[in-house]
Amino acid sequence: MSALPDPDPARHPQLDWREGGVPVSTRFDDPYFSLAGGLAETRHVFLDGNDLPARLRPGFHVAELGFGTGLNCLALAQVAAVPVIMTSFEAWPMSLPQLAQAHAGFPELADLSAQLRAGWGANVIRVGQVELRLVIGEVAQTLPDWQDWADAWFLDGFSPAKNPGMWTPEIMAHVGRCTAPGGSFATYTAAGAVRRALAEAGFQVTRRPGFGRKRHMSVGVKPYRPTGGMRDGA
Repeated sequence: MSALPDPDPARHPQLDWREGGVPVSTRFDDPYFSLAGGLAETRHVFLDGNDLPARLRPGFHVAELGFGTGLNCLALAQVAAVPVIMTSFEAWPMSLPQLAQAHAGFPELADLSAQLRAGWGANVIRVGQVELRLVIGEVAQTLPDWQDWADAWFLDGFSPAKNPGMWTPEIMAHVGRCTAPGGSFATYTAAGAVRRALAEAGFQVTRRPGFGRKRHMSVGVKPYRPTGGMRDGA
């Protein structure tokens, strides 16, 4: 199968590549995934942080801020035994050569990453059991127009210190608005401002041990009856 056109060639990111094939955004001076192991980080933060795959059921909807290399999508597809939906918001989609270079570091995901690249540019991309929809553009413009519900969120934008526009209270409020009751989020950051914004958005926010050199990460659940608040040393 030949690849489709890139989603938006004018918006391809500028990258540096570190040892081990880790892409680093020159715009935000931040790596796309942990230097200590990107796939292990994804499993620890985004899968375990949202209690996946245990919660997966047909039609389960994962939403994501920051598609990056697609590693989180690939990790989800690796464990999804039923059809699930993923919507990912990305301002700077990689080119196909950039994706291929990043994916080369994860040979165990080779079949799934080939499916992702083969569908790159389509409205819906099939990756294993995952039906992926990629929303291109600045999240401050695209997320407010989104009218769907997510059962789980992967909040994986660049660091709040490097990319604060991804983590504003307004953006986090939209995350809360677009989360089904009983839905969850997970993120690698434990920044106080982000945690407070998510609590204000209706999540019960908890701090957990982070991955690698990150001491803490954050997870949360939107209760069926909103109570808000933070726990565990917030």
